[in-house]
Amino acid sequence: MTTTERADVVVVGLGAMGSAVCAQLANRGTSLIGIDQYDPPHPYGSTHGETRMTRLAVGEGAEYVPFVRRSHELWRDIEAQTGSRLLTQPGGLIMSRPGSWFFEQTRALAGRLEIEHEALSPTELRERFPMFAVDEETEGYFEPAAGFVRPEDAVRAQLELARRGGAQLRLGERVLDWSASGRGVSVATNRASYAAAQLILCAGPWLPGLFPEGRDLFAVHRQIQLWFPIRQGYEQLRNMPVFVWDFGGERSGFVHFDGFYGFPAVDGPGGGVKVATETYETTTEPDRVQHPPTAAESAAMYRHYIEARLPWLGSDPVRTLSCLYTCTRGSRFVIDRHPGHEMVLIVSPCSGHGFKHSPAIGEAVSQWVTEGRPGLDLKPFRLPHANGDPP
Repeated sequence: MTTTERADVVVVGLGAMGSAVCAQLANRGTSLIGIDQYDPPHPYGSTHGETRMTRLAVGEGAEYVPFVRRSHELWRDIEAQTGSRLLTQPGGLIMSRPGSWFFEQTRALAGRLEIEHEALSPTELRERFPMFAVDEETEGYFEPAAGFVRPEDAVRAQLELARRGGAQLRLGERVLDWSASGRGVSVATNRASYAAAQLILCAGPWLPGLFPEGRDLFAVHRQIQLWFPIRQGYEQLRNMPVFVWDFGGERSGFVHFDGFYGFPAVDGPGGGVKVATETYETTTEPDRVQHPPTAAESAAMYRHYIEARLPWLGSDPVRTLSCLYTCTRGSRFVIDRHPGHEMVLIVSPCSGHGFKHSPAIGEAVSQWVTEGRPGLDLKPFRLPHANGDPP
């Protein structure tokens, strides 16, 4: 007969959100069990690919800004505790023609919330950042505090902190089912069974299988990441800011952003420059396999996005990856109690822009679980049409 292990909290999924929640709960002395079907960090979900962008003026909405600000503080705390190097701040550059909702809202938020930034004319863009071929209508927004976080190292560091705090991590275990009653929650995996007072689902693209009531709210989209070779200007590419080239498209349905983005050359002259875009034409499901871009997709990425805008890069990628975005309409997060079970929290999806907020979300969720109220406002991320009082 299988013995049921018990804890105060069970966390399912140990990627960006799950590792942050575990680290923060363990820091509060909470008895917890974290479960993941893989050995995170891993390349099958959403938390991989070497770099993730962070920016303070979050064009998606002012409600995100307190989370990214707090996350910058927490990244430094985690670095100090683990000796990891997680947050690098070479600045962030957004380029767009006038009128884009994303560009204009980013700039407006920076002004309103007193986030240090500069407005750059087309001439100033070309002088300061010659790797970008901008036309006479393209303007720039530069934010000195922006940069990137290393996702694999961040997950690894936060899971280390969780272990130090007494968390029991069950890796390589797949959740088969869970149930909830007035007495708490039960979780069954392919290896064991667990019982707790509360359950936190941080499963990203696997969430629809664990929360079928929300299936119509979410869509999982495959995205591609490519490292294009450096033909010239390695030192300038190494020292350049993270960047977003915004095409100004409409934000509707599950679509988050129209354009592409990239990072400095962090892997040496032979490592290329990482760039990525976002596509939403088809949905997918996680299947324990990497699905890197095809040769045709790589060629299209170069032709449509890179060739005329980053002429210092070559056409044949030195490396490629895929990742998964779990999205909602309007690109919102979902951080809320399960509509049918007060003791179950949904902390996902993140709609493709959640990593930079993850430490602060982990902290807020841990406060909600242990103290009854989060330190930052989670109300904007409630489930649609949720009943009951907000957190």
